[in-house]
Amino acid sequence: MRSRRGARAAVVAAHLLALIVTPARAHDFWIEPSTFKPTPGVIVAVHLWVGQTFVGDPVPRQSGAIEQFFVRQNGADADIGGANHIDPAGLFRAGDDTTAAIGYRSNGSDIELLADKFEDYLRQYGLDAIVAERARRGESNKPGRERFFRYAKALLTGARSDATATRPLGFAYEIVPRDDPTLPLAGPLRGIILYDGKPLAAALVEALWRDDPSIRLAMRSDARGAFAFALPRSGVWLIKSVHMVRAGFFASHDWDSHWASLSFEVPGP
Repeated sequence: MRSRRGARAAVVAAHLLALIVTPARAHDFWIEPSTFKPTPGVIVAVHLWVGQTFVGDPVPRQSGAIEQFFVRQNGADADIGGANHIDPAGLFRAGDDTTAAIGYRSNGSDIELLADKFEDYLRQYGLDAIVAERARRGESNKPGRERFFRYAKALLTGARSDATATRPLGFAYEIVPRDDPTLPLAGPLRGIILYDGKPLAAALVEALWRDDPSIRLAMRSDARGAFAFALPRSGVWLIKSVHMVRAGFFASHDWDSHWASLSFEVPGP
């Protein structure tokens, strides 16, 4: 049986190749804390990552890119501080022994891709409706001018569950579990995709296992924005989704894309 270390290393070459053909700024973005199971009072280092297939590079803190960066614990939100150009991007002290959530929301960043690269990227992330709209408007051969926003969450395991795990953080695009996934899962992981606070249908949702990112689950949200995955392994998981809408008439770009991620650790049996 292939080792977990070997399994993850096997996808690194593919990740490096993907970086060549797709600008890194448009890749998946997620949070990996120094521990998903902090004991009360311990200092937690928060690492930000960018990449693909749960393999990537650390992102140093850049205050100008941050709209919000906070931890929700003990019933309150607190900003996560840190020094610019440093990885980890922030540090905080863990609170009591209930489930906590780390949230990160970025400012918008602009990117432009040649038409063929943009079309490939749209298909890769399940944005078929945008491909169809560009075709309908005669824009398939036009470059893709996009402003992207990142909304990353991570759940920290506590001895006791807390409603923080199943409540939205208020992001424009967000993955919200129906049940606390940091507890032993009695059934599939159930969740909902929210855009501007409302359920979003037909969004592509993917689940990746950190120990072997070749284990990938995917589905589209139903009419109520709901999805469910029977996660086959314990360990750290990444749930991710991308949504794109046409920008406003006076915008300097054509599309706004919203990148949501949720990371957490499923306990072993």
